[in-house]
Amino acid sequence: MSIQRTVSSLFNRFGQLRVLVVGDVMIDAYLWGKSTRLSPEAPVPIVNRIKTEQRLGGAANVALNVQSMGATPLLCSVVGNDADGKALLQLLQEQGQTAEGIVLSSERPTTVKQRIISGGQQLLRIDSEVETDLSSAERQALVQRFKGLLDTAHVVIFEDYDKGVLSTEVIKELLTLAKQAGVPTVIDPKKKNFLSYKGSTLFKPNLKELKEGLKVDFADADLKSFEAAVDQLQEQLELENVLVTLSERGVFCQASDQTKTYLDAHIRSISDVSGAGDTVVSIAALSLAAGLPLPALAELANLGGGLVCEHVGVVPIDKEQLRQEAQKSQVLQRELATFEVTT
Repeated sequence: MSIQRTVSSLFNRFGQLRVLVVGDVMIDAYLWGKSTRLSPEAPVPIVNRIKTEQRLGGAANVALNVQSMGATPLLCSVVGNDADGKALLQLLQEQGQTAEGIVLSSERPTTVKQRIISGGQQLLRIDSEVETDLSSAERQALVQRFKGLLDTAHVVIFEDYDKGVLSTEVIKELLTLAKQAGVPTVIDPKKKNFLSYKGSTLFKPNLKELKEGLKVDFADADLKSFEAAVDQLQEQLELENVLVTLSERGVFCQASDQTKTYLDAHIRSISDVSGAGDTVVSIAALSLAAGLPLPALAELANLGGGLVCEHVGVVPIDKEQLRQEAQKSQVLQRELATFEVTT
């Protein structure tokens, strides 16, 4: 079968998958304006507002990427029972997504990250949030929503932004439920809970998160120390697979048998790296659920992460653009030569 037909069959398979995304959701707010002078009050630019916009962010942006790939996202999180929380539910409804897994809480605000942008450049970001762990009542409500969605999910993404939805206790309980159901788990970690995801199927940190999570330091070009850190991570957390994003140097993946693969980044006109990690983990999860070999999974995620960096702001992946790129990939042509897409 040609690479074109294989990729098309694979992308059609994505459309049959349901992805449970659990973690910290937020609103990405934008103020777009024009700046032509500095303030007389302080050495900062004056921005004349042109328009404002609200988008789904955090785990909700992962859900958008899943949806953009044709799959069905099942978002599970806790947000504030406030105006921003209601705005987030409205954004979900406008995207045709279910809010069945969203818990509204009067104990915490909805996370909002507002970006001030002028001339295609981000000048300032204002965060409104808390980072405390869920209360007992919030935790119980989240677990119940998770259980209700897990029955129909093909894969679970843990999207951790250190905002409190995913604590060590919550992670352990949800991972156990997923294992009992036989559903693979994909982890997008942050520093606080980095070592809490024991026994997960695919663990996807970036290089900075790897160093911080293991409390190690080495030069980015020191491959020996880097691979030793990945070996330590895989052994300590009993991980099946590891995928590390390396920014402009591409990605690295290591399978359960410690087979190592480096994949170069694809040359892009980079406008904004915001949300690239969300795209990578979304594509990786879909590829895992579809049964792709790990190097092929890594390459497809690598392609997608690079494509979204060509856009300003946090945007989901363009499925058709990714399909075209995938059909030209020599790595995918090699890795998918004997791969058969099952339905």
